[in-house]
This record gives sequence, C-alpha cells and structure tokens, in this order.
Amino acid sequence: MAGRPVSSSVLFDAPGPKARRRSLIFSIVALVIIAALLIWAIFTLAAPRLSSGVKLPGSFDPSRWNIFEDPKVWRDIGLGVLATLRAAAVAAVMALVIGIGFSTLRTSVSAWVRIPTTVVLEFFRGMPVLLLMLFILLASSVGAFWAVVLGLALYNGAIIGEILRAGLAALPRGQREAGLSLGLTRLQTKSFIEFPQAFRQMLPVIVAQLVVLLKDTSLGYIVGYNEIIRTTMNEMVSFHGDRYKFSLFIVTLVIYLGINLSLSAFARRLARKRVSR
Repeated sequence: MAGRPVSSSVLFDAPGPKARRRSLIFSIVALVIIAALLIWAIFTLAAPRLSSGVKLPGSFDPSRWNIFEDPKVWRDIGLGVLATLRAAAVAAVMALVIGIGFSTLRTSVSAWVRIPTTVVLEFFRGMPVLLLMLFILLASSVGAFWAVVLGLALYNGAIIGEILRAGLAALPRGQREAGLSLGLTRLQTKSFIEFPQAFRQMLPVIVAQLVVLLKDTSLGYIVGYNEIIRTTMNEMVSFHGDRYKFSLFIVTLVIYLGINLSLSAFARRLARKRVSR
C-alpha cells in the first residue's frame, strides 16, 4: 500500500514499549551487578592479607610489583615463554603430519585399513591429554619435553585428522574423478588434488585447533616441563616469595592472552578471507 512504511524486520515482531522497558531494566540491573562484583574484587585485592603468618600489603601495592625492575626476572619469564612456544611449535608440526596420515588412512577404500584407523583415532580423541602425557612419561624415558610434545601431537593430530576428513568429504566427487581420469592413482589424487583443497578450506578450523594446542601446553606444569606457568607460578614464586604471586599471575595471564588472542584473530582473518572469495 502506498504511503505505508516498510518494516525493517520480517523475521520477528518489533518489541513493544513494555518489552523495551523490561529489556532496559534487565540491562541496568546486570550492569549494576557486574559493577558491584568488579568493585568488590578491587577492594578485596587491595586489602592487606596474611600469608603463611606474614602480613602482606594489598595486591596493588608497589612493593608487590618491584620485582619487575630486575632484568633477570624478565629473562626468566622470557625463557618460560620460549619453552611454551617451542613445545607448541614442535607439537603443531607433528600434529599436522599425524592428522594428514590419519585422514588418509581413515578415508581408505579398504576396510582393513579404515576400521583399525578409526579405532586408534577415536582412542586418542577420547583420552584426556594429561593422561596421554603421563602415560608417555611413565612408559618411556623421553623426558618432560617430549611427553608434552607427543601427548599434544597425538591428541591434536587425531582432531586435525577428523577435520581434514570432513574437508575431503565436502569436496565435489568430480575432483576425485577428474584426477582418476588423468591416470593418477587414488593416493596421488588425494595428495595433489583433494588434500590441498581440503586443507585450504579447513585452514581456519585447523588454526583454531592449534590455538587449543598452545593453551594445552600449560598441562606441562603437571609433568614437570618448565613452560611459562611452571616457570612463573612455581619456580619464581618459590624463589622470590609469595609476595609476588599475584603480580606474576597477572603477567602470565597477559602473556597467554596476548599470544592466544593474536592466533585467534589470525584464524578469524583467515575465515573472513575464505568467505569473501
């Protein structure tokens, strides 16, 4: 009808005055609760407290942060960060190789290959990463570093294998048929035609899984690997004292957030690029 305004919403009814008022009230109440919790946390952390019979000043007191004036402290923190990144980098490369192997065997036409691979893959997917690290550490003499790396590589390799298998399954059948019609074997077709496309298509998901892998390096704390959390919250706290536990915790948190958020932003950027193509 001429002169009638066209509604911008066709999937739901626009909220009326009562609904808008309720939404405003709920938003204000939620903001007040969040602000109250934030204020409570700040005052709680700022208050002096007893630790092992010793009265410590509040967490924001300068005397609890002066440790970071010492260059040796930053050197030790840097060594912990490097240990974390080293384990994550080696485990990521191994996980990608294992994932490609799992997806290749998992999509085999032979049931004698496909079924045992599925059993092994589900076993690694179902086992907690920490138990896998502990098993490797107890069953062999490879040391804490390789226990962390192999545990992360096997678990995440199984996940990446399923991701790649899903990517292969999503490809049009014509891709495989075109390769076979050119005289390529099934393995050559998968290696040179299907895998590159599946990998490119699932790259954002794979990068997101590698972010999880990086975070799981913190489990190395349990098996004795000196990643960043064990370095700061165990060894440095033991050496410098409980006075600096909160400040070291905050620095460790900021470092982890910086690394993980950077990788997550990279994964989102890859996803947007793939969608825009």
